[in-house]
Amino acid sequence: MAIGESVSSATARLAELRSAGCTPEQAWQFFDGLPAARVEEVTVGRWRGAELDTDHPWKGMLVESGWYGKQFDSADAVQPLLFSAPDGQIFPVDPRRVPLFLAGKVPVATLGPVRRSLGVLRLALRTKTPRARLRNLEFRGKSSAAMIYDDLPIIDIFRRVDEDTLLGVMDKRGLRDPYFFILYRDR
Repeated sequence: MAIGESVSSATARLAELRSAGCTPEQAWQFFDGLPAARVEEVTVGRWRGAELDTDHPWKGMLVESGWYGKQFDSADAVQPLLFSAPDGQIFPVDPRRVPLFLAGKVPVATLGPVRRSLGVLRLALRTKTPRARLRNLEFRGKSSAAMIYDDLPIIDIFRRVDEDTLLGVMDKRGLRDPYFFILYRDR
């Protein structure tokens, strides 16, 4: 299969998995079949995030709370959480100020007020200091870009779907099931 065909096939498969939902096993199979994404290939700025629905307990939590994506400025200057306020302003959030322990424990429907309050909460949540870094890391048989949080036991590992799309999986200590997400390069 030619490289163009495999990229096209991966993009089509991701669209299929997104529209129909998938099991964690299907997501792992897709992830494992993707090529590595090297740090130097992804440190190009802002990436918009989306979920890959595997019926994870966190389903909808980040997206409904206003999560926008991630910012990769260099290997050592990464903002792991960007949020979008109701006025459309995108801002980096200090992950230590996000109550991740509530993820999967509160109904997604209760997050509307949180999202609407991001304009006010922005001052308390915002950070100017990078809160993560990127390193190439061996994971499931491939050395690929991984985002390592500075203050939390979380590593996000990325694989390349196409030039402008990454599939990520959150490896968090204590998280029983994987949380899969997608990053689209912002232009």
